[in-house]
Amino acid sequence: MSASLQPDPSMIGGVPKPPFAFLPDPVKLFQTRARRYAFLAESSRLAPYLIFLGKLSSLQARLAVTLPPVKSVATDAALIAAEGAMPPIDRARLTTDPLMGQTLMALCDGAREIEMPELAQLALEAVSAADEDDRQWLLGNILSDAIPEDSAAAHLFAGAAVQIHLARLAAKLDADTLVPISTGVCPACGGRPVTSSVTGKMGIENLRYATCASCATRWNEVRIKCLCCGSTKGVSYRSVETVDATVKAEVCSECNHWVKILHEVKNPTLDPVADDVVSLGLDLLMRETGIVRGGVNIYLAGY
Repeated sequence: MSASLQPDPSMIGGVPKPPFAFLPDPVKLFQTRARRYAFLAESSRLAPYLIFLGKLSSLQARLAVTLPPVKSVATDAALIAAEGAMPPIDRARLTTDPLMGQTLMALCDGAREIEMPELAQLALEAVSAADEDDRQWLLGNILSDAIPEDSAAAHLFAGAAVQIHLARLAAKLDADTLVPISTGVCPACGGRPVTSSVTGKMGIENLRYATCASCATRWNEVRIKCLCCGSTKGVSYRSVETVDATVKAEVCSECNHWVKILHEVKNPTLDPVADDVVSLGLDLLMRETGIVRGGVNIYLAGY
């Protein structure tokens, strides 16, 4: 006897409902980003910096494997968070997490083998020699998306450590339990986006997914909508290139903020973080307008 056919709740009008969120694969994430940095460095005036970031990304990939395993968020806690429209990862508690501190020190140890600009080298030495309170101050600033411009270099290493730890935590979540929190807020850890991307992947073509600057979770957002204030009015786009640009600034006249949007549908190799860095020219263009950057990227802090 053939099995009876049951309706598929993921189908709406015969069209599959797109996934709300995609969780990171930490090792693949950082390895892919490292390769993207290396490729971009071949033709960019930012080559020395991109090469440094590529090697840092490779280190992040190694540490994602070699560090002690992170403790998964309890299923009950995740469900309670979802019921209250809250992210399951509590960023407020991570500053004093011993494994977070261990991750930062392991990253500093590994980074000593990387050739880097003098300013970054001095910052690395300062972070390595910092006491517990200073390290928690650095990590706390990253977790609250508040980086003082006068210590941006030191926060670069703290931010890279946070990316490792949060990506590992997010990877252990169940994507199906994540719920929308608020526009421009990561449903996994409550962080802000670095960029958003219009995807060309089969089944979700031309949909937009924002990428968390901290844990790299990607979540679906309305295609034309400000990720800073949620307005769908007064949204426009600007770019350095006048024709067929793959990286644009999504500008909101309602709140006077902008966030980069990447068109992966035109170039599937675009990386939410690496291509944000290499498109620094767009940041310089937008700075002249007085409109405030809304995307968070530790590697562009101070620009």
